[in-house]
Order: sequence, then structure tokens, then C-alpha cells
Amino acid sequence: MNNTAAPGPVKTPGLSIPRYTSEQLFAGARELIIQHAGAEYRLRLTSQGKLILTK
Repeated sequence: MNNTAAPGPVKTPGLSIPRYTSEQLFAGARELIIQHAGAEYRLRLTSQGKLILTK
């Protein structure tokens, strides 16, 4: 059976902080842009599976 996760935050009982998997954020890409307070930040997934956030 193919069980795919629905998009959106993962619900964690007892916690009110939304939680997303990196797979949900990247959606198959290796890089994404986060806009915050008028600035753009680049979040990259390295070949070793680590995350790098740069302004």
C-alpha cells in the first residue's frame, strides 16, 4: 500500500507549534526562499542531507 503524507503541519499532541517535515517544505526541490521582515533567506539542502540557511 502506498501511504503518502498529506501536505501541511504534522500534528504533535500537546504542542501548539506547527511542525513541518523537510520533505513538505522542499517538495522535491533542493532549495527554497523564505521571506521574513522584508528580507529573503535561502534554505538549501546539501548533498550530505544537511540544511544551510543564508541571507
